[in-house]
This record gives sequence, structure tokens and C-alpha cells, in this order.
Amino acid sequence: MRRSVPILLIAVLVAVAPAQDEIKKRQAELDAIRSQIRQYEEKITQQQHDENQALELLDTYDRKSTLVRRLIARYRADEGELQRRINATTVERAKLEEQLAFLRKQYANYVGSIYRTGRTHDLELLLSSQSINQFYLRTSYLRRFSNQRKKDAQQIQEKKAEIDEVQAHAQQQLSDERRLIAEKAAEEDRLTSLAEERRVVLGQIRKNKTMMQRAIDRQMKAAKGLEDIVATLIESDRIRKARKAEEVRKGKLPQGPPSTEAVFESKRGKLRWPVSKGAVVAHFGNQRHPTLRTITQNTGIDIAVDAGSPVTAVAEGEVGKISWLPGYGNLLILNHDNGYRTVYTHLADILVTEGQIVKEGDIIAENGESLDGPRLHFEVWKDREKQNPESWLSPQ
Repeated sequence: MRRSVPILLIAVLVAVAPAQDEIKKRQAELDAIRSQIRQYEEKITQQQHDENQALELLDTYDRKSTLVRRLIARYRADEGELQRRINATTVERAKLEEQLAFLRKQYANYVGSIYRTGRTHDLELLLSSQSINQFYLRTSYLRRFSNQRKKDAQQIQEKKAEIDEVQAHAQQQLSDERRLIAEKAAEEDRLTSLAEERRVVLGQIRKNKTMMQRAIDRQMKAAKGLEDIVATLIESDRIRKARKAEEVRKGKLPQGPPSTEAVFESKRGKLRWPVSKGAVVAHFGNQRHPTLRTITQNTGIDIAVDAGSPVTAVAEGEVGKISWLPGYGNLLILNHDNGYRTVYTHLADILVTEGQIVKEGDIIAENGESLDGPRLHFEVWKDREKQNPESWLSPQ
């Protein structure tokens, strides 16, 4: 009888070992996020006692909130992975138990036969041997048959115990994960209280013209910071294209046909909206502040939309940059063809990574809040030139 049983357990153990290493790696990443959260908590404590840091306090609330949501999402993903491993282990254990039951039944039948007939049948088998060699062969066969049955049952019981141990370990991990998720959910509940404090601070800022002017100044500085980021992306593209051209010139890369793609440009006036619903509350160009009566330049459009709404890619592209700027909060830039880029700011959470290729309509983030409430700030760029997004978006 061939011993195929250990192969089942080997498959489980081989899968479990790297999984444990991956869990340790993720645990280190989660610890780093927790450390950042603690730093923001300390910062909040300091800023709450300084009225002049009201804007910075809002920034800290938002950044801590982003980290907590990211932490909870990671825990839920880990919980799902653990559950999949537990399910796989359960299936393998069921297979072992089925084989164990089969061997026990066979062995019970064998023992029952011996009990009913004593050793008569075995004795007749031996006495009917035609030669001494056949006699020895039958003796050896009967001995091996009995020993093998005992060995098989013992081996499968041992392997089943190992599977039980693996599953118990996975169940303990799942219990730990659920406990941590509950802790983080409680922390998110506390953030709800902080959000109320945030609204109070917002009310104070809106009544303070000096603070409002400072907020506008920060917004203008953020726009300059965004220009610098785009300039860096343009320079990176130039360097990459120059290197590719040099490799083609040296024969390291094939020439290839000249690029004639202008997919993004063909979407002018037909571009999908980055959110499924919402109204434009600030248009491209000059904006007059309702309270301060000052004129500022809006480099994109602001869309009023519920906080937490999904934000989607308006066209296929590559995630060129993920960053954070005071006044803009979390921001994301998608690179499209022929030097076009789209910018998304005031994001509560970002669901993609730099360098990732996204398709039109893919969810890339969740919407957050600006100083004026839940907003998505959206921009379209052609190289260094800011475009009016409403001339690109399809009519609503």
C-alpha cells in the first residue's frame, strides 16, 4: 500500500510556513502605522492648547483618521486571509479523517474475521502451501498485512493531530485579529468624537477672518506645491524618455513604431466624472470669497460630494504620485498619455499605490473633507498647463 497521506499534510504545512512569515512582515508594518498614530495623538494634545494652530489641528485630525482607516482595512484583509487558510486546513483534515475511518473499518473487519474464525483461516492458508517457499511468503504476507494496518492507523492519527494543531493555531490567530479589529473600531469611534471637535474648530475658523485669510494663503501655497510635484513628474518623464531613446540608439532596444496614441485627448468633452454624483461648487478660474471679498485662482473644480464616496479614475493611466499637502490633504496624480495628468485632492483614503496601472472607472480613493466641507478637488493638466476640467468632463 503506497503512503499518499503525508502529501496532504505537506501541502498544508508548506502553505502555512510562508504565511506565518508574511504575517510577521505585515505585523511590523502595522506596528509602524500604530507608531505614527501615537505621534499624531501627541501632536493633537499639543495643538488643542494653542488657538493659533487650529488649521494644523485639522490637518492632524485628518492624517490620524487616514491612518486608522488604513489600519482597520489591513486587519480586515488579514482576517480574510486567515479564514481562507482555516478553510483549506479544514478540507485537508476532512480528507485525513475519511482515510482514517476507512483504515479503521478495514482493520475492524480483519480483527472481526480473526475473532470469528480464530487463526483457522490463516492456518489453512499456510498449510495449503505447495512449497516451503510459498509457506514463508504467506507467513511474511500475513505479518506485513497486520503490521501495515496498525502502522497506517497510527500514522494517520499522528498526522491528524498535527493538522489539529495547525488549525488551532490559525483559530487563535483569527481570534487575535478580531480582537485587534475591535480595538481599532473603538479607536475609530473615538475619532467620531474628534470629528465633532473638528467641526467646532471649523466653526471658530470660519468666524475668524484672520484665520480664514491664513487658510486661503495655505491653499495658494498648496497650489504652488502641486505645481512643483507636477514639474518633478514632467522631468522624470523627460529623463525616462531620453534614456529609452539612448538605448534605442545604441541598439539595446528595438526602434518600434512611433507612438500615435492620443487616447486622453480624444476624450475632451466626454471624460467620465471622478464621482458618480455631486455638484460643482467652485469653478475653474477666479473665485471671489464670500466673506473676505478677496479674489483667488482655482486651478481646478471643487465638487460637493458625501464624505466617503468612491473616487474613480476618469481615464486609464498610471499612478504617478501620492502625497499630502496642507490645504489639499491627501492627493493623488494619475499620468495619462501625451503629457496629460489628472489630480484628485481632499481624499480620506487612497486605495492604489504609486506605479500602479488603473483603468477608466477603477476606484482609486475615498472622498474626504476640505475646510468648506465634504469636497473633491479635481484638476486636469497638459504638461505644465492647467486645463478647465469642465471643458473635458461629459455634460451631466
